Amino acid sequence: MKSIIKAVIITNVPAPYRIPGWQLISKMSDINLNVVFCSKSNIDITLNSDSLGFSVYYLRGKYREYGIRFLHSDIGVWGLLSKLKPDVVITTGFIPTYLFAFTWTIFHNIPHISMTDGTIKSEKNLSFIHKLLRKIVYRHSAAFVGASKGSMELFEKYDVDASKVHQSSLCVHNQNFNLPDTEKVSDFLFSGRFIDLKNPIFAIQVAAATAKILGRKTTLDILGQGEKEQEIRTFADSVKDHVVVRFLGYLPQLELPSVFSKARIFLFPTKFDCWGLVTNEACAAGLPVLISPHAGAADELVKTGVNGYVLKLDVNIWSEAASRLLCDKTLYTQFSRQARDMLSAYNFENAAAGLAAAIRQAAGK
Repeated sequence: MKSIIKAVIITNVPAPYRIPGWQLISKMSDINLNVVFCSKSNIDITLNSDSLGFSVYYLRGKYREYGIRFLHSDIGVWGLLSKLKPDVVITTGFIPTYLFAFTWTIFHNIPHISMTDGTIKSEKNLSFIHKLLRKIVYRHSAAFVGASKGSMELFEKYDVDASKVHQSSLCVHNQNFNLPDTEKVSDFLFSGRFIDLKNPIFAIQVAAATAKILGRKTTLDILGQGEKEQEIRTFADSVKDHVVVRFLGYLPQLELPSVFSKARIFLFPTKFDCWGLVTNEACAAGLPVLISPHAGAADELVKTGVNGYVLKLDVNIWSEAASRLLCDKTLYTQFSRQARDMLSAYNFENAAAGLAAAIRQAAGK
């Protein structure tokens, strides 16, 4: 048995919520980590370095984004894997490039690991073919890695052996957001792309409705950019008598902690998210979170009555909950403290440990 396991991850783009965990794995004495990206990041270009602490490769196929989904197809991954000669291959989805890599493992009798941040909710509308592909891949996988409890439930639905399932959560640098002495200057914070799916106008409606309950203007900071920006700005202007909306644009990772720490409540009214990494950032900053049930983090990282509220998308319900938090200092302080407590297990050390355990299991160690 080889003492060092050569593991290759095939994934979409360099992501700040994964790279630090993989860097920790690269420092482990028994794992030689290599990562193959379908494309370079077009959001955080600082991650497009070849010096990430592990071997990096970029494929040449066309990378296309469709809203929150993407497609990539490059048979070149086959030749690259033959050159790298890995002991274990990890794929992170079911696009053609990943399926080519999976098929390579079958042809070469190499252990395969299925890694996903999907949930039963996120995959409820899959076609028969999509579900069949998952059954085939899972049947021939040696270990499994999920980002959340929702992912664990998804694997269970496909009758995956629970002893082969490991968790590697999506994470942020929690300690960077812990700025407890920062003065609060805004009532609400929204962070997300300016698309209908993220529901930014709903956040403005909540801030305006809360103002009417409190009998004063509220303030809402909005982080992000996107195709709906002019529409959102127009709506914000229509309620300016009730809420002051500040558009902060897109900010790099290092500037986010300061913005989060200056807000009181985080609004996450998404219509769909497998997880919702912005909730990690909010909890790390000690912000109570109002979240829709359509996010994977709902009822796992954010729990009603603990560190926020999981609420159906009704402006009146959200504004009542927000008003309660803004008026009750004791409740707010309790939720703020518990937000950080809830997040404590979601860190890069645990994420690295989960993936490393899967790699070792797949390799038979």
